[in-house]
Amino acid sequence: MTISRQFTVLSDEVPETQLLKVGFATSDGVVVDQHFGSASAMAIFGVDPEQSRLLVMAEFGQLSQDANEDKLVHKLALLEGCIAVYCRACGASAVRQLLAIQVQPVKVTEDARIQDLIQALQEELKAGPSAWLAKAIQRHKGVVMGRFDAMEAEGWQD
Repeated sequence: MTISRQFTVLSDEVPETQLLKVGFATSDGVVVDQHFGSASAMAIFGVDPEQSRLLVMAEFGQLSQDANEDKLVHKLALLEGCIAVYCRACGASAVRQLLAIQVQPVKVTEDARIQDLIQALQEELKAGPSAWLAKAIQRHKGVVMGRFDAMEAEGWQD
């Protein structure tokens, strides 16, 4: 199934290329309450240690959790460039396809709030990333690490 409605948020603030992109399977843009494959909507946020902002909100309509792989094509395309997608569950085939495009699926507890997940991610970025996050940052080094390299060049120390 294709995207039924999508909006992109434009901003003159920090360039999108300096933010880590993270996806959330959500029905309302507030909580992660959807299975990846049958998610009715996806919210993509840009995150760095100090801020976050909504970049894209896409709606897919209601989808069943059957073996129809075609339903993943548009979700996977939407998540290109993201480091992770937070969801309630994710099937084995979807996990393989996400990892193939270097997106880490992250299973969350029931009704986890997006803002709480973003805050936890920001705290992890400040304190020192876990193994999966460090690998994701390394993969996106050309895009994301430019800001951190600039800080290091100015004599920034952690």
